[in-house]
Amino acid sequence: MTREPKYPVITTADVKPSRDFLKVDGVFNCGAAKLGAEYILLCRVAESCARQEEGYISIPVYDEREDDLKVEKISVEELRKEYDTKDSRMIYRINENGIRKIKYLTSISHLRLARSTDGIHFTVDPQPALPLQGKYERWGMEDPRITYMEEEDRYCITYTAVSELGAMPALLITKDFRHFERAGVIFPPENKDVVIFPRKIGGSYYACHRPAPYAIGNPDIWTASSPDLIHWGEHRHLCGICESGWDNGRIGSGVPPIYMPEGWLHIYHGADKNNRYCLGLMLTELDRPWEIIVKTERPIMEPEADYEKEGFFGGVVFACGCVQEESALIVYYGAADDKIARAKISMEEIRGMLNLSV
Repeated sequence: MTREPKYPVITTADVKPSRDFLKVDGVFNCGAAKLGAEYILLCRVAESCARQEEGYISIPVYDEREDDLKVEKISVEELRKEYDTKDSRMIYRINENGIRKIKYLTSISHLRLARSTDGIHFTVDPQPALPLQGKYERWGMEDPRITYMEEEDRYCITYTAVSELGAMPALLITKDFRHFERAGVIFPPENKDVVIFPRKIGGSYYACHRPAPYAIGNPDIWTASSPDLIHWGEHRHLCGICESGWDNGRIGSGVPPIYMPEGWLHIYHGADKNNRYCLGLMLTELDRPWEIIVKTERPIMEPEADYEKEGFFGGVVFACGCVQEESALIVYYGAADDKIARAKISMEEIRGMLNLSV
């Protein structure tokens, strides 16, 4: 994939904090769409407390009873005794058996719109696209994916609702990116990376999702079908992690599947056991989307640029959205968990990588 331009298109400097007591830690992992002549990015914006009281760590949390953000404080002394803080994104509690559980996220995320007329220079809205809501979003809204349902003339947006109850996929529906209908949680926790196919298959909606088994199994990609986008069943295993290499830690869907005459094109992410994230390609059957036709062995994109290797969480390229224009895909991706960049790849190159006739 060609980085075009060779710099991020949105950084934290372009985003205003949603509250006076917060600071923006990252803008990344955006869904993408084209609405008329306007490029639309629905971005994940992560914020943390701008000021820290001496001897404490302050963490923003949404309180659904008061319908507002509040600040929880943990003493530094308590952190040293009972918590693991090596990961900059989360704070783990360690129980007497030595088992780690996420107790807090260091930031809280919401969804923010950015708009552009050329796909490169974006203006970011000053406030969230919609407020946090309910007990399932106490820790935020993350990683939106946008699917345009052409036959229905509406956009289906999946995102991850996060709270102490777990990470769970939820659904929004919009026609204009100004008014959003909440459809609620559509998969139970622990689950992420839900992408909806842009058209029905055999009269049913289809989606890919990524459950995260605790004791048995791996974080792999599955498919599911639904009559109404709310009730999902017919779960089938699609693709698993590799024993070695670039995707031996976890995998998950990236951008929503793209129709090709040869099959459904998937741009997915994979991470190794050192949490280095890359992007790969996969093609599945049009009528049986749970069956793989071909998959690339090597990544089509790796964290190589400085802004991908260094950031809030370095060594990450993570795509949630793309726009198809003429004979190419424009992919918008999160770089190092704190900025958004853009890359381009032609359909001719994709066919070559998948060994399809051009």
